[in-house]
Amino acid sequence: MKKHILCLGDSNTHGYCADTADCADGGIRFNENERWTCLLQKALGPEILVTEEGLSGRTTVFQDPLHETMDALTVLYSLLKSHEVIDLLIIMLGTNDTKERLGVNAACIAIGMERLVRKAQSVDCWGDHAPNILIVCPPPIRPEMERSENGIPMGKGCLEKSRELPRYYEKTAKLVGAYYLDAAECEFNGVDGMHLTRKGHAQLAELLAEKVPELLP
Repeated sequence: MKKHILCLGDSNTHGYCADTADCADGGIRFNENERWTCLLQKALGPEILVTEEGLSGRTTVFQDPLHETMDALTVLYSLLKSHEVIDLLIIMLGTNDTKERLGVNAACIAIGMERLVRKAQSVDCWGDHAPNILIVCPPPIRPEMERSENGIPMGKGCLEKSRELPRYYEKTAKLVGAYYLDAAECEFNGVDGMHLTRKGHAQLAELLAEKVPELLP
């Protein structure tokens, strides 16, 4: 059986494209030649299976009062069991947790990530090896978010919280025994300031393609 990598995330894992001029198909989702998950699959080769689990708006553990089951924790058990056996779980979440209406700061978002990882570690989906998880901290939100149509519902304070996440996430990774990657250098667009560009997807795929092989059991 192929080594299996599951990528759990939000719209940046689903491949949402805020700038349709940046997408080859001119749509709202980057295609299979552009998304970081698909680029990672190509880089790692046919002996490894990379599976996407991206949902726009997804948080770590915080329930959104406007939309049901947006938190990963609620669906994590069934999600992991439906994709077992998992050799590496990549979690890239946190951008949506900064929303003003959720009322949590960067430290609490990191505690949410800790709770999510510990839950994942407890699920019997890892075959004959120990739980194997990589936390990816998303790039910081850009100021354009506060002026964009998509960004206005995010509310105030998102930029500051997203900038504080790396130091908290790195501590969380050490605490729970997970691997850590900071994706700060991956490009967010200038339209809504919180989604990867085509270049950003390629940058993230390149970072992961270099790191992931040494993490697989």
